[in-house]
Amino acid sequence: MSIDHTEGLKEKSADDYSFSQVPVEKRNMGWFSITNITFGIATAIFYFQTGSVMALKFGAMNAIISAIYAIIIAGLLGTVIAYLSAKSGMNVNLMSRQGFGYIGASLTSLIYASNFIMYCAFEGMILVAAVHAYFPSIPLWLLIIVFGSIVIPLNWFGIKQLDKLQKWSLPIFFIFLILTIIFAFNTPSEFNGNFWTYLPDGVQVGGTALLLCIGMQHGIMGLTALIASDYARYLKPKDIKFGSIMIGFIPQVFCFGVMGLLGIWFGVRLGESNPGVYIVTLLGLGGVIFTMLTQLRINVTNIYSASLSLSNFFENVFHFKPDRRFWVVVSGVLSIALMLGGILDYLGAAMTFQGVLLMAWAAILVTDALVVKKLLKIAPKEYEARQSKLYKWNPVGVLPLVISSVLGTIAGLGFMGTFLQNTATFFAAVLASILTILIAVLTKGKYYIKNESEERIVKLKKEKAKKSSSSLKEVTID
Repeated sequence: MSIDHTEGLKEKSADDYSFSQVPVEKRNMGWFSITNITFGIATAIFYFQTGSVMALKFGAMNAIISAIYAIIIAGLLGTVIAYLSAKSGMNVNLMSRQGFGYIGASLTSLIYASNFIMYCAFEGMILVAAVHAYFPSIPLWLLIIVFGSIVIPLNWFGIKQLDKLQKWSLPIFFIFLILTIIFAFNTPSEFNGNFWTYLPDGVQVGGTALLLCIGMQHGIMGLTALIASDYARYLKPKDIKFGSIMIGFIPQVFCFGVMGLLGIWFGVRLGESNPGVYIVTLLGLGGVIFTMLTQLRINVTNIYSASLSLSNFFENVFHFKPDRRFWVVVSGVLSIALMLGGILDYLGAAMTFQGVLLMAWAAILVTDALVVKKLLKIAPKEYEARQSKLYKWNPVGVLPLVISSVLGTIAGLGFMGTFLQNTATFFAAVLASILTILIAVLTKGKYYIKNESEERIVKLKKEKAKKSSSSLKEVTID
């Protein structure tokens, strides 16, 4: 029995499927349940914060236009990725193995995991700020350790536990959200005009201010599009078409459209960019509870996805295969360390770098599926994740990711002019798509999957090595 198959059998009892595709008989969740889980991401207060920051720095209308852009791009990417995941029963880590090679895909797994751990730290700090604002006598370090640790047991039993947690907490979230809106509406506004007309001194609608807003949106867009795959792989086959839209697009409408626009309104009306501060100011202890609820909802999904990605990385590179729960603990501990290290001080730089990497990866996945596989028919249509069937490296995925990420980061740091600095993520995504097509055409899809003769050669080499080892042992014994 192969290692890949053995790992798949081990995972069936845990419903994790970190190393293998979800079997057809286990794809038994309805679109509503999975969409409900992804709403844990969509209801994060982080979207309040980005909306408020953009409005106060660059003007409300620029923030609104960037939100519409984010809904469209992230929604389209998310829908395609959710569809591919539901059809294959794999998340983006496993789908990447064929297009990047099983070692090459480790790069994406590590990138993915680091992003989720960083966002877990960002979200955790918003929660800590809210609690500390109401209970200033409690040391920050203690709050970080306590609230950073809570997400670990909440992730212990996998996707079924996440489904239950998100279902019972969603109605409570909406009650608190409505109360926050009512209290904010009854609070005198810091700005006299309509909120969408707000512009700081020296800022105009469009131009550099709009590009900077779009740049901030890019920092999270790639993540929200990719994360759908971790849950869409459990979708019932009969729900795939409609479910992919609900899972991939609708949460983006809520992320950037509802939460983002409310963040813009709150920021302008209250003259404050940190929701951990203004929600507590509006609701008091209720604001603390509301913040705690929303941040725990998002962070359990952050830790879940981080644990899957770390499992893939260490299995591929080091053949280290502990239970997913081990990686839940590791992810939680790393996010606590980042919070203690003051991760929020590097929010802008981190979001720019993450945006470049994640949007490039998402662009490669979608281009590979729609152009290379479907249109050009260069590569096999079906996804393959078993190491025995794959090459270690596939230049079609690896080279575009490395080249576009390096050039995108250089552009984001301002070394390629102001325009590309403000559009670095979009530049990286377009470049990644073009390079994916070019390299796929040049290599003629050679490195997607091993043919039977190559598999036989590998098998013979392993058998020969095994026989040599046995002969050596016999000689040693004699």
